[in-house]
Amino acid sequence: MSAPDRQTGDLVEERVVPKKDEPTLYKVILLNDDYSTMDFVIHVLETVFQKSPAEAYRIMMQVHQQGTGLAGVYPWEVAETKVETVAAMAKKAGFPLRAVTEEA
Repeated sequence: MSAPDRQTGDLVEERVVPKKDEPTLYKVILLNDDYSTMDFVIHVLETVFQKSPAEAYRIMMQVHQQGTGLAGVYPWEVAETKVETVAAMAKKAGFPLRAVTEEA
């Protein structure tokens, strides 16, 4: 082999460090209605959002008094799944409870 074939002095490969972006987070907000019972809203908060009984009660009262309540903040896919789960549970129980997502 000739010398130019083996020479690598001018070719330097840079290491590219991948940039790790945090996923965009979304709030899951419960909306007040006149028909869903307080017990059902607490049940949803405890089962879907893994809230303690005290925290579930606090959020339920916020929904009841202010019209909305923050159930949690999650990446997009998780937030959408939780919104769909709330809708399915409410429909099965005969309540119009709704949850929406909003960018955090």
